[in-house]
Amino acid sequence: MSFWQHILESKQIFLKIVNKFRLNSIKGFLSLFLVGVSLSVAIAACSGNGASNSSTSTDAGGSTATPVAANKQDVRLTLVSFAVTKAAHDAIIPKFVEQWKKEHNQNVSFDQSYGGSGSQTRAVIDGLEADVVHLALGLDVDKIQKAKLIEPGWEKEFPNNAIVSKSVAALVTRPGNPKGLKTWADLAKDNVKLITADPKTSGIARWNFLALWNSVAKTGGGDQKALEFVTKVYKNVPILTKDAREATDIFAKRGQGDALINYENEIILAQQKGEKVDYVIPDVNVSIDNPIAIVDQNVDKHRNREVAEAFVKYLYTPEAQQEFAKVGFRPIEETPQTKELASKYPKVKSLGTVQDYGGWDSIQKKFFEDGAVFDQIQAKK
Repeated sequence: MSFWQHILESKQIFLKIVNKFRLNSIKGFLSLFLVGVSLSVAIAACSGNGASNSSTSTDAGGSTATPVAANKQDVRLTLVSFAVTKAAHDAIIPKFVEQWKKEHNQNVSFDQSYGGSGSQTRAVIDGLEADVVHLALGLDVDKIQKAKLIEPGWEKEFPNNAIVSKSVAALVTRPGNPKGLKTWADLAKDNVKLITADPKTSGIARWNFLALWNSVAKTGGGDQKALEFVTKVYKNVPILTKDAREATDIFAKRGQGDALINYENEIILAQQKGEKVDYVIPDVNVSIDNPIAIVDQNVDKHRNREVAEAFVKYLYTPEAQQEFAKVGFRPIEETPQTKELASKYPKVKSLGTVQDYGGWDSIQKKFFEDGAVFDQIQAKK
């Protein structure tokens, strides 16, 4: 019976009772008052039942759910990352989508953008509405923060200082390594030509520079010895390319140079695609740490923070880390799933980190700002 049918019937009952009782008697008045109260309670109860029925729904399985749960809109996330993570994310994202659907009965889809870390950073600052950024170095995330798109303290929001993938620097040689290059020190020899990008414009080139500097610092040399060594190496660089991709093309396709510095994971991925690459992992190396961050302004605008945060957390799971390891990234921590894969990587005896040099702000000021160490090295060439 509908709510309004209850009202009409109640009204008819009330009128009959009015005719039965005389209002000029106290007894009649009290009786009429009590009946009115009873009818009010009954009407309220009917109204409550109607509201309750309108706020629930039943899914195909027969269970009831609120409209929010039953009619959840699909969610879309935009992931912006540096190029060589694509293979890993292509394997990870479907697993996360499946898990979220199972646990929350909600569909999640992804827009993805891959490219050089520096260019991706500029794109986000210029208006590419990324919800999550996975970049080559923390300095790039800091730039997005300074543009007021990411809140300060982003590196403390997730485990391992928000580092979700990592690699080391590799020394790529000509087939058979005819110059016998095994250590960073070999790059300072007079008969060696090194191909690398400009650290003023390339993220990977900053890691390259830091690997060279670190090779002296980690073996007992101070800043002066490190400066002398790195100056010698850059005198052996015939051309500084704009980015790592151009450096690779000059080395691999144009046949220039005796050596190229690159990410270990990028070389492993190239080998998996059938390319033959000779390379050495120097046993004094630098941890190339790739951070992840939520772009606060955009997730708040898109109202998808809950899913964005869940996705980032999923990237730290053993299942996701296994996918990173499959395409050449070193696991951020050893788990049963990644142990076998990690055992295939050459051991590094001494591994430097960004924190050893005071973080990216300090590194940028000391080495790469105008007039800093790198400019001084270039002036001596």
